[in-house]
Amino acid sequence: MQIIPLILAGGGGTRLWPLSRGHYPKQFLAVTPGATLLQGTLQRVGAKGSTVAGLQPPAVVCNEEHRFLVGEQARQAGLPFERILLEPIGRNTAPALTCAALTYTQEGADPQLLMMPADHLVQDAAAFQRAVMTGAPYAEAGKLVTFGVVPTCPETGYGYIQLGHALGKDAPAVNAIAAFKEKPTVGVAEQYLQSGEYRWNAGIFLLKASTWLAAIERFAPDILKACRLAVEQGSRDGEFFRLNKDAFAACPSDSIDYAVMERIAAADPASCAVVSLDAGWSDVGSWSSLWEVSAKTDSHNVTRGDVCAIDSHNNLIFAESRLVAAVGCEDMVIVETPDAVMVAPKARAQDVKAIVDWLAEQGREERLMHRRVYRPWGTYEGVDAGERFQVKRIAVKPGASLSLQMHHHRAEHWIVVRGTAKVTRGDEVFLLSENQSCYIPLGSTHRLENPGTIPLEIIEVQSGAYLGEDDIVRFEDKYQRA
Repeated sequence: MQIIPLILAGGGGTRLWPLSRGHYPKQFLAVTPGATLLQGTLQRVGAKGSTVAGLQPPAVVCNEEHRFLVGEQARQAGLPFERILLEPIGRNTAPALTCAALTYTQEGADPQLLMMPADHLVQDAAAFQRAVMTGAPYAEAGKLVTFGVVPTCPETGYGYIQLGHALGKDAPAVNAIAAFKEKPTVGVAEQYLQSGEYRWNAGIFLLKASTWLAAIERFAPDILKACRLAVEQGSRDGEFFRLNKDAFAACPSDSIDYAVMERIAAADPASCAVVSLDAGWSDVGSWSSLWEVSAKTDSHNVTRGDVCAIDSHNNLIFAESRLVAAVGCEDMVIVETPDAVMVAPKARAQDVKAIVDWLAEQGREERLMHRRVYRPWGTYEGVDAGERFQVKRIAVKPGASLSLQMHHHRAEHWIVVRGTAKVTRGDEVFLLSENQSCYIPLGSTHRLENPGTIPLEIIEVQSGAYLGEDDIVRFEDKYQRA
């Protein structure tokens, strides 16, 4: 029996703005001290030291924009992926699982796939692993196994699973699925909690690849047809597998629950099972939920960074780049980043998405990007900007290089402040060390590389009539960007 963790890392996490943004969503953030949510997911399913028999290195499904972030965070955690599937466009969880299952069955394998989102928090990894071990024999026997979180409050933000009859004497408990329930009202959620017969639907599944493909063919054959074409016409690029863009774009967008689970639970309940999960789970879906699962001060505040909280209670206060001081605040969320400050009552934490919608309507970059922007070769960060100029701090990882490129509307001046730079400028190739600089004229073909073993840091001064990031013509790029 082989179990392959399949991690879905394509979420956006808009309700944790301004910390989580479109180009750097919450799965890549350390919302609690230590590892990022993605790294935490990897650690609890890492084959090394796991108690789950047959556990293999994980696979991940993510979008093209995040592929190098995914790979880098896995390497930092010492838990690299067995494969990384790249979605050209988001199509929800059912197509993602279908494409992953197809890549294994077309290789002649039929492993169990432990499918889970990358952006959930699980505080008790041992309890999570026990639940997986409990569910594995049922999945091996051909059941579609899901994990239902034992509720701790009358939560209205989650769907629920109604438990059917017990399927054995396992611990944790395994039950048939009586029904899936939509997000309830407060009154209904209280009834669910008091009855003890309901579990939160966590969106975590364990099933054999062939079992899932048979189910998706039965209930959503159009999804299977499009995904099969996307895999067959896909291409490999090192550790990445790119799904065919046109075929995948034609695939209907649907979740695992809607496409299959709700329908098969009603039509063929013997084919499903739910394992009760009591492992300190949270989907970290809002600032208030993060407050609930975080360590608190004596005043019940959750703080990070340079924070002064006087006569303030039950708040979440995050400071990334400067002092944040609060006096007499109660039940508030205050989050500061270098380019934005968000303040909201904790009771309205779910409404933060309205800010993201407003930013989108206004065409504001704060919806998508932080001041520090991550690239395959490193990062850049805005330092200053004015009419016809801007200043950036650029960090290039050892052995990495920017694309060979040119700009129509701007010139650049590079000053090395750390490390050694290899510069291509037209027909010239030369090295710059600390405190040395060079000028890149408008229209000149150029490239910046780090040939050394320590990070390269430069200050870049841009000047010109237009300074947008889309003023780039790439001629060569080792990361295969357009």
